Amino acid sequence: MITTYVVVGIVVVLILWLLMTFNSLVTLRNRVREAWSQIDVQLKRRSSLIPNLVEAVKGYVKHEKGVLTEVTKARTALMGAKDPHQAAQADNMLTGALKSLFAVAENYPQLKASENFKDLQEELSDTETKVAASRQFYNTNVLGLNNSLQTIPSAWVGKMFGFKMEEFFKATESEKADIKVKF
Repeated sequence: MITTYVVVGIVVVLILWLLMTFNSLVTLRNRVREAWSQIDVQLKRRSSLIPNLVEAVKGYVKHEKGVLTEVTKARTALMGAKDPHQAAQADNMLTGALKSLFAVAENYPQLKASENFKDLQEELSDTETKVAASRQFYNTNVLGLNNSLQTIPSAWVGKMFGFKMEEFFKATESEKADIKVKF
């Protein structure tokens, strides 16, 4: 009789542990998804600012059509991204295109002085800060999930129920490069 109680007790403890571990992994996975949605919100915000920025610049830099085309193409790629990896690639492309656009704007003092252009540049700067914070939040949550999926015993539960490791949102080599400031 005592053996039966011990066996039942062990089974109950194992089932409770399995449920708690499963719920913990579900929570971590949902945090990663929520963190990704925050990045997505900020990238969409940035994308909605781009047409206004392009319009503000168009009148001043008519012969810089290539730069405007690159910005538009990068924005389209970002809007069409289906997952974090594609979004990261498109985001990097857009960041490079925007750098080129602002470099061109440096050559046009009347554009830099335009209130509309300054407001848009400020909005983009604010959005970039929010994107960076969202990326950091996402990567923190990915780290938590991935650590749980790589440590025992939760790795066993994760494997049993098909949980997968997530990819970090990474900066490209060009984003890591030093920025040259000229006066």
